[in-house]
Amino acid sequence: MMRMSQRDLNGHRFAVREWGVEGLPKLLMLHGFPEYGGALNALALRLADAFHCIAPDQRGYGASYAPHAVDAYELQVLVGDMAALIGPEPVIVMGHDWGAAVAYGLAMFRPDLVSHLIVANGVHPITFQRAIAAGGAQSAASQYINLLRHEGSEDALAKDNFARLMQLFSSKMDTSWLRGDVLEEQKKAWRQSGLRGMINWYRASPLVVADPGKPLDLPDMPLERFMVHCPHLLIWGEGDTALLPEATKGLEDFVPDLTRASIPDADHWVLHQHPGPVATLIRDWLS
Repeated sequence: MMRMSQRDLNGHRFAVREWGVEGLPKLLMLHGFPEYGGALNALALRLADAFHCIAPDQRGYGASYAPHAVDAYELQVLVGDMAALIGPEPVIVMGHDWGAAVAYGLAMFRPDLVSHLIVANGVHPITFQRAIAAGGAQSAASQYINLLRHEGSEDALAKDNFARLMQLFSSKMDTSWLRGDVLEEQKKAWRQSGLRGMINWYRASPLVVADPGKPLDLPDMPLERFMVHCPHLLIWGEGDTALLPEATKGLEDFVPDLTRASIPDADHWVLHQHPGPVATLIRDWLS
């Protein structure tokens, strides 16, 4: 059974959902755009007999703290939120989509807090930056990032009961799972937080997206800062049209202990489409 509470993290209130018994291995589950912690319910229910699953509404989402300023959503701040939630002992960390950015941030910059890293259709910052700067297919697929960064984009997405956000959510993807109570709870979360906070994650990001056919030169980066030294499982829904396989090319250079697992009849929303197989992959890998 899911239980919900409010936590004080670095002086701000965050909504946190939990499944499973305290004392089981902790699994921190980080949602992405444009979801909220409750969206992980189907997966958490399939893991709660073996793990203490913890899924916050991240900053800017649902019932959690949602400041107006763009710089309040820089990665080090988002990582700091989740470091405060984890506490002093390392946990298993899982992230999807933007949740993966925070999960990678924890593994890279707070490795003392991450025993194992699991990512589902999410990307390492360096491999993704390389892909979206190349001017190829991933650059084309990521043009929406620049559109979202425009001031006022949240207002356009919220019009007509979130019609354009729903269109973005389901673009070239299977969202047959997003209906009934699941859809109504998702819209409730959008109404509760508004959309500005979640859009500010894009605005605060330093990622640079090239125009298709116009590759960009990237500055030298201290690649050693972006290493992930804990065991890492990457789960991939092969039909993802937002994040393409090229966005993970070269990940092995940053993750010495990497396991890749793919689900062929899934796309970006693999956690919703196949929560059972995803749970099995997680159990088998962690065992």
